[in-house]
Amino acid sequence: MVDEEAGEKGLVLGFLLDGKGGGRRISRAELDSLEAGPEEDLWLHWDRSHPEAQAWLRERSDLSEFTCDLLLEEETRPRLLPSGDQGVLLFLRGVNLNPGADPEDMVSLRVHGDSRRVISLRLRPLRAIDQIRQDIERGEGPRNSSELLLQMAFYLTSRVDELNDALSIQLDALEERLDMDEQALPDHGELLLIRRRAAGLKRYLAPQREIFAQLARQRFEWFSTDDAAYWNELHNSLTRNLEELEMSRERVAQLESLEQRRLGERTNKTMFLLTIVTVFFLPLSFFTGLLGINVGGMPGADNPQGFLWACALSALIAVGQWLVFRWLRWL
Repeated sequence: MVDEEAGEKGLVLGFLLDGKGGGRRISRAELDSLEAGPEEDLWLHWDRSHPEAQAWLRERSDLSEFTCDLLLEEETRPRLLPSGDQGVLLFLRGVNLNPGADPEDMVSLRVHGDSRRVISLRLRPLRAIDQIRQDIERGEGPRNSSELLLQMAFYLTSRVDELNDALSIQLDALEERLDMDEQALPDHGELLLIRRRAAGLKRYLAPQREIFAQLARQRFEWFSTDDAAYWNELHNSLTRNLEELEMSRERVAQLESLEQRRLGERTNKTMFLLTIVTVFFLPLSFFTGLLGINVGGMPGADNPQGFLWACALSALIAVGQWLVFRWLRWL
């Protein structure tokens, strides 16, 4: 993963968007004296854990104390709130693609947007932000604040598409392997991982879908004319993803049911074999036990051929039982 740059005093990225898809990179030192042109919108992306970032947000951003508290709070969930005059607060979640992390442990992105600037904060790096940076540097990025919000949401949603596809492929391979081998059992640990991953994604994507629906309905003056159509498309994309996640959970439930059924069949076969063996040797055990009674009058006790006759009778009993079991279709 191409990570975001380390940043300067908590500022991970800073751009002045030129209104044409490109932008000029700005440093933390330029920020205090920066004057944006009439066609330029400001984007500042901060590391919210950095003390310098927190200080700038509270002292220099001109945002209300309530807004700053929301942007810096430790725990949050996807939601949409108004911010000042025609501003908006967005709390979004993205797939965690950082090394060693679980993708379903989604990364929080907090955003304040208005007609001239976007202030975003993260705790852990997001690949979506790095992609937007690359687009701007190529001159193919967002032209203004509203398009920047759309691109953030788009790249976050596209990562969900990729993870959903990976879960479907994983389940397809598992089902194909089980179809080819009727005796095989699904990997229980793998099923639990898929179930946990689907549940974790659904937890955050369901409210995020509602955010996109609200943005499609709620028109801000600084939004572009066709923004509603794009937000609606993102809403539809998340709806499809949620449906696929629910389908994945159902497929996992079916595989777990198959696992229980095959385990039950194996147990029943084992118990059946043990029962047959027990029933087969029970008459022989009774016969040999009867012959082992150490009392007078035992027939054949004084006959030199007595042991051979006992073995022949045992064999006759065994053959008779085998014929009976075959007739009953137990063997």
